[in-house]
Amino acid sequence: MSAVPRMETTEGRMARLGFADAARAGRLFGELGTPAEREGGLLDLLVATADPDLALTSLNRLAERDGEAVGALVADPVLGARLLGVFGVSAALGDHVVRHPEHRHLLDGTRELRRPTAPELREELLRAVGADPGDPEPRAAATGTETLVALRVAYRARLLRLAARDVLGQASLAEVTSELSDLAGAALEAALAVARAEHPGAGAVRLAVIGMGKCGARELNYISDVDVVFVAEPGEGTEESDAIRLATRLAQGMMRVCSANTPEGALWEVDAALRPEGRSGPLVRTLASHRAYYHRWAKTWEFQALLKARPIAGDLELGEQYVSMTNEMVWQAATRERFVEDVQAMRRRVEAHVRGDEAERQLKLGPGGLRDIEFAVQLLQLVHGRLDPLLRRRATLPALAALSRGGYVGRDDAKALAEAYTFLRRVEHLIQLHRLRRTHVVPEGEGDLRRLGRGLGMTVDPVGEFTTRWRRHAMEARRLHEKLFYRPLLQAVARLPESEDRLSTSAAQARLEALGYADPAGALRHISALTSGVSRRAAIQRTLLPVMLGWFADAPDPDAGLLGFRQVSDKLGSTPWYLRLLRDETAVASRLARLLGTSRYVTGLLLHAPEAVAMFGSDTDLAPRPPEALLAEARATVGRYPGEAESAVAAARGLRRRELVRTAAADLSGLLDVERVGQALSALNDVTLQAALDAAIGKVEMERRTPLPTRFAVIAMGRLGGLECSYGSDADVMFVHSPLEGVVEREATEAAFAVANELRRLLALPAPDPPLLIDPDLRPEGRQGPLVRTLASYAAYYGRWSSPWESQALLRARFSAGDADLGAEFLAVADPLRYPAKGIPDDAVLQIRKLKARMEAERLPRGADPALHTKLGRGGLSDVEWVAQLLQLRHAGPLPSLRTTRTLETLRAAVAEGLLSETDETALAAAWRLASRVRDAIMLVRGRAADSIPVDVRERALISRTLGYPPDDSGDLVEDYRRVTRRARLVMERVFYGE
Repeated sequence: MSAVPRMETTEGRMARLGFADAARAGRLFGELGTPAEREGGLLDLLVATADPDLALTSLNRLAERDGEAVGALVADPVLGARLLGVFGVSAALGDHVVRHPEHRHLLDGTRELRRPTAPELREELLRAVGADPGDPEPRAAATGTETLVALRVAYRARLLRLAARDVLGQASLAEVTSELSDLAGAALEAALAVARAEHPGAGAVRLAVIGMGKCGARELNYISDVDVVFVAEPGEGTEESDAIRLATRLAQGMMRVCSANTPEGALWEVDAALRPEGRSGPLVRTLASHRAYYHRWAKTWEFQALLKARPIAGDLELGEQYVSMTNEMVWQAATRERFVEDVQAMRRRVEAHVRGDEAERQLKLGPGGLRDIEFAVQLLQLVHGRLDPLLRRRATLPALAALSRGGYVGRDDAKALAEAYTFLRRVEHLIQLHRLRRTHVVPEGEGDLRRLGRGLGMTVDPVGEFTTRWRRHAMEARRLHEKLFYRPLLQAVARLPESEDRLSTSAAQARLEALGYADPAGALRHISALTSGVSRRAAIQRTLLPVMLGWFADAPDPDAGLLGFRQVSDKLGSTPWYLRLLRDETAVASRLARLLGTSRYVTGLLLHAPEAVAMFGSDTDLAPRPPEALLAEARATVGRYPGEAESAVAAARGLRRRELVRTAAADLSGLLDVERVGQALSALNDVTLQAALDAAIGKVEMERRTPLPTRFAVIAMGRLGGLECSYGSDADVMFVHSPLEGVVEREATEAAFAVANELRRLLALPAPDPPLLIDPDLRPEGRQGPLVRTLASYAAYYGRWSSPWESQALLRARFSAGDADLGAEFLAVADPLRYPAKGIPDDAVLQIRKLKARMEAERLPRGADPALHTKLGRGGLSDVEWVAQLLQLRHAGPLPSLRTTRTLETLRAAVAEGLLSETDETALAAAWRLASRVRDAIMLVRGRAADSIPVDVRERALISRTLGYPPDDSGDLVEDYRRVTRRARLVMERVFYGE
């Protein structure tokens, strides 16, 4: 007996057809009461939509209002496809048709949904408010809510017809955006007619409405603020001031008509923030006032905005005069003195508007978003459009096509970006159509993503396919700097097959100059040297350089970055791992570019330690290594060169070079604060001293053919002792020895002198990296005293002859290298002097104060600005350190918490002990940190040490950028430094001098 086939349930049928909520869909479809023989056609229409559930919901609501609607759709499949197609993407337009069921007839199959002209749209919306389109200055028949409602109903009727053509694929993106722009212009014209009706004397002024942004470029989206600028001129016999007041009221009235809430909602906001002086400037200006502002005050971003300016409403003749006037200035913007700084500021402004939780889903402002493409295209237009009028296009896609035809962008690159831009704009339209809300964020819900995918014609796996294509296009757009800016530069200098896409040399230099390269001709030579030829190395460089050129351009000194990259590549270019690492590890290449474009110090180190590039891949690799691990490696390194002291120290200095790269890279990457930088550099110097000391002792023992007859220790002093070394610090030290039992002191002293001198000689040997010079001048009797003393000699001297300044110097004393027990014994001798049980007497305090005053008067270099000298200037390092040291000399005896060699630790302890207020400590510490950071930044940027903030404007700007200030804010560094050190100086004078 054969099985009886099961009848398919309505719910099962709806689920099979693609309805997400099959039970609800079955119920709603049943309520339509469609005859059985016609159900299939209606279901086919519904299933073909982007969201069948949404379409069915709106159809069901329409059927409740209009009993003939369902029959009409079934009888007229064209109407059904149009109306349900709109219902399937737009709940808002579904609501509109439900409120106005007669509007379904606008989509009847008997009607041709042709594209209307701009004059037709203007006439239609003017008639909607009762204005005569033939009047040169049309006025609405009425100004009440009914007029505003009529305008909105007419506007959305046009939107409905456009959406139907869009959804069914009967209108291209360009046609949709241009019609939306023309529709917005018509709405503004109608709104101005309403405003004129509110002000009977409106004829006394000429008012032009200039479309900006997407509206001006005729690339508007469905729901957007409409950017405008207003320009006015007085009518005959009208005073200019009266005309501006009247024009302002008309402009305000027009804006209110568009944004006012009514039973039919609002149209959109009219945004006049792109006018001169932004929201703080007058809403309306005359042509002359606009001209004066743009000539004198405008920034580059304002000319970038004017690229899209177009008269869209009001007095079009006056509007054309405005556009003609501004065009003369737009195409000279790239020659402005601060063009690069303004461009960088524009980038920051765009990035600042992206919410962190939405960045990855932002179609407009997120990574690889629409603004990335638009910004790049506009910048290229500004750079090259000055000499090439064919680039002077308002809209993005036509401009991109013109850039491609002119050879400024490769054809394949332009094609890929146009596809990405078109896709992202279509997604944006679908998102906005859903609720007719201004949004650029891709939704997260699966149902929303499904509607987007199906709306774009994806039927097999709409969610997966949409997500994949969206991410791919966004990734492609994110590479726009490579795509639009830099790859053509390679084609300008290298013999590549895409010769027809190659920039001319002058165009390439113009682009490099606009991107911040001070020597574009030199940059092209470097690019050519790196990329020319058919070797694998050149091929990889052609892949790398377009990206890295952009990273160099974002660094403080692009020219130095590119030069450094060429030099490092010349050193390592034939090493297989180097280029492969840069190609495969974006983080390494990005960090390398930033460091080379920031720091000559790092570049110099890398030229002799290029293998250190390998550590740039992760923040973890840049963390300072423990001193114990460094010391073990250094001693093992020295141990490989028995009897070869010079080779041993050269190897140890190689280790130091690598670790200097690590510390500087971490510092410039913001991974270390200035205290930790000082600790890392000081620990590295300790290790280097120990390694060199091991080599020196070995050399002396080999020459003497006997073990060293004395214990030997290096005592760190100054900034080394305080664990506060900067990149350019010498090693302030003292040498102490103690003869072994049974050894004659003279023999031990000779051996100790030999070790000390050999240590100094080894560390002073010429080398390609920053030297670590020994400075023993803080020893007893200074340069006049013996280089090395026995522990007993130190004790005798300090017990009988020491001065207050020597007690002060010993506050920094710390064991550094050699015999640790001897180091501890030395510090035990020093402790009574530096930490006197009852504090130093008043006469010693007076001597220290006099010494400080004399030092300020005599040691500041001639011509140095005392307010900008980081070491000896007012409120600088010396001021802060002497305050801390005087507190220690007076109170560390009875207060062990003050017994530290470190400045900031001393200040914190003084606060805890009630010797210093928190406010004073904050002021002193802030000045010490900033002065130390500035000193380090000077060394990193210039590759040589200096104590004053440079007078040279360019050097000052580079240091400012290195410290995190924006490109155009180098003056802020000086102001901040003056302010912070001024506060510290006041504290110093009060606490140190007792004033």
